[in-house]
Amino acid sequence: MTGLELAMIAFALMLLAIFLRVPIGVAMAVTGFVGTWVVLGRPSAPLSQLKSLTYDTFSNYNLSIVPLFLLMGQFATKSGMSGALFQAASDWLGHRKGGVAMAAVGACAGFGAVCGSSLATASTMGQVALPEMRKRGYSDSLSTGVLAAGGTLGILIPPSIILVIYAILAQQNIVKMFVAALIPGILAAIGYMLTVAIYVRIRPGAATTADRVPMAQRFRTLAGIWPVVVIFGLVMGGIAADWNWAQDGVQALFTPTEGAAVGAVATGLYGLATGGLTWKGFLDSVLATAQATAMIFFIVLGAQLFNSFLAFTQAPAQLVEWITTQGFAPLLVLSIMLVAYLIFGCVMDSLSMILLTIPIFFPIIQALEFNILGYALTPEEAAIWFGILALIVVEVGLITPPVGMNLFIINSMARDIPIVRTYAGVAPFVASDLIRVVVLVAFPGITLWLVGVMF
Repeated sequence: MTGLELAMIAFALMLLAIFLRVPIGVAMAVTGFVGTWVVLGRPSAPLSQLKSLTYDTFSNYNLSIVPLFLLMGQFATKSGMSGALFQAASDWLGHRKGGVAMAAVGACAGFGAVCGSSLATASTMGQVALPEMRKRGYSDSLSTGVLAAGGTLGILIPPSIILVIYAILAQQNIVKMFVAALIPGILAAIGYMLTVAIYVRIRPGAATTADRVPMAQRFRTLAGIWPVVVIFGLVMGGIAADWNWAQDGVQALFTPTEGAAVGAVATGLYGLATGGLTWKGFLDSVLATAQATAMIFFIVLGAQLFNSFLAFTQAPAQLVEWITTQGFAPLLVLSIMLVAYLIFGCVMDSLSMILLTIPIFFPIIQALEFNILGYALTPEEAAIWFGILALIVVEVGLITPPVGMNLFIINSMARDIPIVRTYAGVAPFVASDLIRVVVLVAFPGITLWLVGVMF
């Protein structure tokens, strides 16, 4: 049996275990452990590897970004930023047909800029915006669908935990990944707003309009979101400036990890100043951060064990050689990968998909030569472009049945709404995501332009 055949059998068994609801971290760890045992022929090999692999994995300084951004998101949730964001967006857009739903999208985008978690964005904004939309007569499908879709902006608009994990796995610069995600994230928010505008014209009874708010009040509520602007500018501006200034030999502002720490402290101080972050809220935030970090790190360790097994089988190298010798068009290979993400997204969470597939997909992407409409991508550009595309398609998995996590979070806040209505409401936003993926695949310069300008 060749290494590639052994890896394919192990991968199939691991997927079966995941479908049977074995935790993803356990499934990857057990598969990697047993697979390494089979390849090397002795049980002591994976045991000996485990002690060094654990240290090597978690001594990676970049992983410290994960709990810091998670803590920043927890503080943002407790501090009341979500209410200010939604109120400002509603005052500016609420008088339009479907304007409150558009405001929910804008608020999700703003909250995602200081949160970094899709589930937290969907949960927090759902508590604020869902009662308001239902009170104003918005249909159940549109109310739940737009919030489930808007929540996905939490992992696309930086800072994003998934982007950090991808950058570590693919050995890419975290700052460049954040910068590359900005324009696709803005396009996602605009696309969702356009989807709402089209939806309410096709189904006029799905939404209402609110009274026009005086301009003076609009600017007052707009001024109320200054903490979000300041914190996002401090974190993203600081780490981006660090990279540029370092090239010129100027004193660096701070690294991405330091930027995450600054963002967490700034968000916490704002919560204390406004009274939204109490001592109990602080302890709850720390505990929730610890629990989420432990879960993520365990999955990362399981992925490392599985990836080590794949390295012993040399399956990724064999797969790359087979694909390159077949002469498949690079865009065809990329399209198959993106479709695989869509399928996996129906039964798996976003982090698991990234950890499971990047060790297999990424070497293939690096071996292919992409030349799209005369734009030839360097290996680094291809890595950044693929990372953003993968993130977007993974994001779609959060709002596709039967296991779209955002759908269940929003539906749990309105238990009287059948889940099938939420499925129907989110369908137009899934279509918007797929259109955006096609555009970004056809025009990689949209993703890479800002990176090129800044770096």
